[in-house]
Amino acid sequence: MQTKSAQSTQQFAEFDTIISTDVVQQQVAKDTSYRGVELSEEEATDEGREIVTQQAISDRLVPEGTVVLAATPIGNIHDASTRLIALLQDADIVAAEDTRRLFDLANRLGVHVKGRVIAYHDHNERAKSDGLLDQVEQGACVVVVSDAGMPTINDPGLAIVRRAIERNIPVTCAPGPSAVLDALALSGLPTDRFCYEGFLPRKHAERVQYLRTMQAELRTMVFYETLHRIDDSMKDLLEAFGPNRPMALCRELTKDYEEVRRSTISGIVKSIAENPPRGEMVLVVAGASEDEALAAAPAALPVEDLAVLSIDRALENGLRIKEAIAQVVAEHPLPDGSLPNRKDVYTAVLALKN
Repeated sequence: MQTKSAQSTQQFAEFDTIISTDVVQQQVAKDTSYRGVELSEEEATDEGREIVTQQAISDRLVPEGTVVLAATPIGNIHDASTRLIALLQDADIVAAEDTRRLFDLANRLGVHVKGRVIAYHDHNERAKSDGLLDQVEQGACVVVVSDAGMPTINDPGLAIVRRAIERNIPVTCAPGPSAVLDALALSGLPTDRFCYEGFLPRKHAERVQYLRTMQAELRTMVFYETLHRIDDSMKDLLEAFGPNRPMALCRELTKDYEEVRRSTISGIVKSIAENPPRGEMVLVVAGASEDEALAAAPAALPVEDLAVLSIDRALENGLRIKEAIAQVVAEHPLPDGSLPNRKDVYTAVLALKN
């Protein structure tokens, strides 16, 4: 009986064997059959073996009966993977956020899209998902692509993934470029723990309120922002996190005019005023220090207040006082994440009763 490690090693070995053109060619050339399929006299020729070789590779890159989320270049066309090219060329259905951009990408890659192309965007993805999955159940390979980057990350795709999971239909990824990860890696800020927060709220009041909730965040934060809102958003970042918090502003990633500005928040504000950036931007902001996090965290309730809440909970729900204390304490963690001491709360309860 094979261990999980042995099985995993075998699976990767099989993948490498199938995906390597040279190895596949050698296997096809050994005999008149390949992967259990008998080759005809015509296929057993050098040209025929080449066709079978390419088909074997295509079968692996374009899996039948599967939804594939395929990442597209975010700026540099040369970042397109071999797998993406194969999927665009041979998938049965390509669900694209913008069909015009899809065909432009295909033309630049020199790819002829053989399958059916449908528009799949924010406004119709829920309505389209089940119909696409019906095709997958019949054996089709459906590839989902957005205008740039990975589907589902601020782009369509989540609806079909959720429905595929609910219907127990295979779904996988063809990974590739990511503006979030590129900006994070280039920022020079800690990457061991980070959170991606998407686009900042459009309205000033909502943005200010939202940033206040992030003041105690210890992880590196990644945001998207547009040219039209960058000035106002940077002022709100300055107000929320102070002038000295390190950050990076990244734009035109992977393109000829890629730019990464690294400074403090106040330094980036000054930089934007002197040299306004263009296009969509990724903002990477350092997390709070422990002192900043403690200062921003909500004040802990005094033990006496926890005792009053515990007594009320016990009377309202018919609980023993110790059970009520356990519930109240669990609902009111301290700023550092630890819980108040239950014995201290119990002592305060006794003092109130006396």
